Amino acid sequence: MSRIKFTGIMPALITPLDKNGHVNKKAVKELMDDNYAAGVKGFYVTGGTGEGPVLSAAQRMEMTDAAIEASAGRGQIIIHTGSINCAESMELTRYATKAGADGISSVPPSFYFKFNLAETVDYYKEMADNTDKPVLVYASQQSGSAVDVNVMMAELLKIDNICGAKDTRANYFAMWALKHINGGDINVINGPDEMLLCGLSVGADGGIGSTYSIMPGLFVEMYNKFKAGDIVGAQAVQEKLNKLISVFIRWADGDIIRSVKAALTLNGFEAGKAVAPARDYTPEQYAKLKAELEAAGYVFRK
Repeated sequence: MSRIKFTGIMPALITPLDKNGHVNKKAVKELMDDNYAAGVKGFYVTGGTGEGPVLSAAQRMEMTDAAIEASAGRGQIIIHTGSINCAESMELTRYATKAGADGISSVPPSFYFKFNLAETVDYYKEMADNTDKPVLVYASQQSGSAVDVNVMMAELLKIDNICGAKDTRANYFAMWALKHINGGDINVINGPDEMLLCGLSVGADGGIGSTYSIMPGLFVEMYNKFKAGDIVGAQAVQEKLNKLISVFIRWADGDIIRSVKAALTLNGFEAGKAVAPARDYTPEQYAKLKAELEAAGYVFRK
């Protein structure tokens, strides 16, 4: 049976919280409805974009339920269950599995401690033991792990329900090599939004990204053009996207979730602000962000 479980465009979903710290289920559904209408294939929930690592376990479980309920079987829901506390990661994995997630994903076990290859492999093996869903490993230069992901994946693919990796390393030779492990039967998902076309060109099966939910139609258009063999057309769409992504990066001030949530708010969604201690933009900053996005070609819904 093929390990290619996830394909296409899958936005990394924000976690919209109300003033009491609860998930705004209405906002979750409205955003997912909008993205599904644009042709996305599913969502990646409570990862970095969803601010999972700084939410409580209860909030993450609440968001898991909200996303699965709102999706209503229209696409695949991958729940990121990584936590600095490994026992909590396993608890979240079991919860997401029971709730009806289609897949589980996690960063390596800790940003702060440099666990070795054997220890990191043990972490993912335990995660796979706590679910019957496909498990997507997270390959990132920012994870704090010094483990060679390609070496680790060769070992992990011996486990039936570990299917592949979300690769945000922005090293496309390494991604090419990753895609050739296990005779090519490995699910590789591109991470960097601004380099999706690069990932697809070396064999990535799809993409997961922070800015996908703001402009899902453009990402879907680029993916479809690439799949149809229209490389020049796909390049043109990536060019449009990168002009907009450049604005989000400039306004991120160290945390792109800040500018993503602000843009979604400007687009009429109840996105809320980034989790504390992140500060919200002032009204003047919101106006400037909107003007820069419009100048870069973005068309707001309202």
